[in-house]
Amino acid sequence: MARLRDREFRRILIIKPSSFGDVIHALPVLNGLRHRYPHAHISWLVADSCAGLLEGHPALDEIIRFDRKRYGQIARNPRATLEFIQFIQDLRSRRFDLIVDLQGLFRSGFLALVTGARNRVGFANARELGWIFYNHRVDVPDADMHAVDRNYLFGRMLGFTGLPIRFDLPVRPQTRETMIDRLAREGIPRGEDYLVVGPGTRWETKQWPAEHFAAAIRAIAAEHGLPVVLTGMPEERQIAERVAAEAGGRVVNLAGQTSLPEMIALVDGARAVLMHDSGPMHLATALNKPLVAIYGPTSPARTGPYGRGETVARLDLPCSPCYLKRVADCPHGHRCLRELRPEVVAAQVSRTLAASEPSACGA
Repeated sequence: MARLRDREFRRILIIKPSSFGDVIHALPVLNGLRHRYPHAHISWLVADSCAGLLEGHPALDEIIRFDRKRYGQIARNPRATLEFIQFIQDLRSRRFDLIVDLQGLFRSGFLALVTGARNRVGFANARELGWIFYNHRVDVPDADMHAVDRNYLFGRMLGFTGLPIRFDLPVRPQTRETMIDRLAREGIPRGEDYLVVGPGTRWETKQWPAEHFAAAIRAIAAEHGLPVVLTGMPEERQIAERVAAEAGGRVVNLAGQTSLPEMIALVDGARAVLMHDSGPMHLATALNKPLVAIYGPTSPARTGPYGRGETVARLDLPCSPCYLKRVADCPHGHRCLRELRPEVVAAQVSRTLAASEPSACGA
């Protein structure tokens, strides 16, 4: 039988429902598959909350939305159970002949199996026994390798190893114009550069103090005169409001007020970006924006700005990375971020601005 990489496939499904940053880390696999199988119909199963990242991607034919919250009720909600059965039936009716599971969990492996596809590829070390659902398994030689490189290991089996790593996030011209007009209404006229700051994060241990963000913004504004646009998810609106109030000056708070395509356009138009280890930070990396990324309890080697280690701002401490998610569990008083001084981060942003050419966005 021919090796998998030598075979042709007509209908391919990528399973990578979430999260924000993880979906971005998987985009190079999409591009690799499109290069290897130029005539295949390629679909992507993704959570509703992340679907906006994929809309309009030139390598993708179809987005299949997965309502995880709804389907999580199947054990206690008969209607949700019926809807999930219908979802599975719809997957099977599409007759995929290759499944690429980049999530590596029991539920994603299960979804791979129920498609009925004869070829199901996943990680050999998939968690929650997810590996049992695959008939082709990709070995991961180094647990600490970057998520992008780990995903790209699939290329060895599927025939696109050696291609350049590309993200190709689409920026819709109409959405770009919408954001330019919106910023103009907020006092940032067309053609003026701005700094995008993402002061929120899902893990509380990744959170650089709001007062540090505010102090850094004041220092950057004093030196460069750039207005600042705050961005983030709806649940990060509150901390963004606090940063805006403490920073003063020309700060526009759009946290929780943009769709994902609008956030892409906003970041793409920025002169530079300052963010935590977060989904929007990986978005900035994929768009190749001048960037400073703040790291504390997590590893830049695993999930840092891909190929851009010089953009990371962190303290070199023996306890970091620890991957703790609660500040209360930290025996060192969260010093990895508490002691990362705003003047140090502001100076790194200044160096980044000095090294970059002003953008032409909005011109």
